[in-house]
Amino acid sequence: MKTHTLKIAASAAVMMIATGCSTMGGSSWQKDEPTPPQNPNFAVEMNKFNAQFPNEKASKYEEVSLNFNNAQKLDERGNCHDIARHPVVIVLTLDAAGKVTRTTTDVEGKKAECFRQAYASAQLPPPPFAPYQKPIRLR
Repeated sequence: MKTHTLKIAASAAVMMIATGCSTMGGSSWQKDEPTPPQNPNFAVEMNKFNAQFPNEKASKYEEVSLNFNNAQKLDERGNCHDIARHPVVIVLTLDAAGKVTRTTTDVEGKKAECFRQAYASAQLPPPPFAPYQKPIRLR
């Protein structure tokens, strides 16, 4: 009887631990998270980006700036990725020196605001012309 009770207690403890692990780290809130509201100003900024092409220098800059962003881990500033489940697209407006002068996201909300603040003071390599629109999709 004592062994049987210990087995049941051990099984219950394992189930409680497994349940606790599955809800830790924000996974449960992500399932029912509503889609954030759209930013009506985003389409204007993306149209400006699209108008920059076709342009060989702009195409090359996209690769250079992406590699720079990844190497500098600019998207990790502020720990924004884990705020919400939905991805955010941000358009950075760069001046001739590569300094961010404006940020616009496709959606509104805490995660989008966090990324806008994280990139507000960013410095990227100088673009081929200014102002330059640089979109980045962030998970």
